[in-house]
Amino acid sequence: MSHPSPHPQHHVHQHDAHQHDAHQHGDQQHGDQHQGPDGRPHQQDGHQQDGHRHDGHQHGGHQHQGPEGDTHDQTELLDLDAEVLAEHTASVIAWLPVGPGPRRIVDLGCGTGAGTLALAERFPAAGLTAVDSSAVHLERLREKAAAIGAADRVRLVEADLDAPDWPDLGRPELVWASASMHHMADPDRTLRQVHDLLAPGGLFAVVELAGFPRFLPGDAPADAPGLEERCHAALDRRHAEQLPHRGADWGTLLRKAGFTVEGERTITVDIAAPRTDAVGRYALSSLRRMRGGIESELSPADLAALDRLLDTDGPHSILRRDDLSVRTERTVWAARRA
Repeated sequence: MSHPSPHPQHHVHQHDAHQHDAHQHGDQQHGDQHQGPDGRPHQQDGHQQDGHRHDGHQHGGHQHQGPEGDTHDQTELLDLDAEVLAEHTASVIAWLPVGPGPRRIVDLGCGTGAGTLALAERFPAAGLTAVDSSAVHLERLREKAAAIGAADRVRLVEADLDAPDWPDLGRPELVWASASMHHMADPDRTLRQVHDLLAPGGLFAVVELAGFPRFLPGDAPADAPGLEERCHAALDRRHAEQLPHRGADWGTLLRKAGFTVEGERTITVDIAAPRTDAVGRYALSSLRRMRGGIESELSPADLAALDRLLDTDGPHSILRRDDLSVRTERTVWAARRA
């Protein structure tokens, strides 16, 4: 992912979705604890998951491309994320206090459209504007929108959300930002822009994540137990330097920007057996992308063990394992403009 220049150029392209063939779903379970719009904690189990973008992928209004991999790999990973975690976003959207349903929705940092398409399904009367800086991701979203018959409802806008002036995004009643806010150069400014963008009484849904999911048991692989945790620790050190807003207190920042936070929900994702082929491909794609960012920080032994997992033709390939799971966390804030 290419990091934006200190002075990003504002570029806008709009795309119309055309009919094509592709739509992805998953069948994975999770349990979660969350706090509802009334502020009361309650438990919700057995929901299915829908995809989100992970740290190390493209997010927000700009594209981060570099040591983690190229745009093709990134697009594949976003699609796998959506496939494996297919109903998660749907469950989050169902929780949002949006009343009878918004007619105008904006997805900021849409990636390949996991959130956009879930919003389109949940609100069939709504028109959606999906914003991202990656033309490749928007083209993929165009195909997927057409495949579910939503071509005439989804407007695609290529734009850098770190630019001081945004394109015309209408006057939405709902703005959705999944795994994108922590990539903003100036989150306070972005939050104020969203506040001003929303219609009075509109809702801003901010979804943030704990990072790449875990896939392996703690004692795996046999030749390097705990390898995945060491990889995550190395990536966390890297992100601490490059993504200073990761893990920010978004509730406080939203209130500072003038929003009323009506609910906060933390979701624990723990997808176990039965494993699907998609989970294996998701683990492979995620660890490949992670490797590119942490190669220099791993010991030679750990790097060799990781490469054995990533060798799809080898006997230790992660695709051959039957003990994979998907473990991560998401937090969503529902914030209202007065």
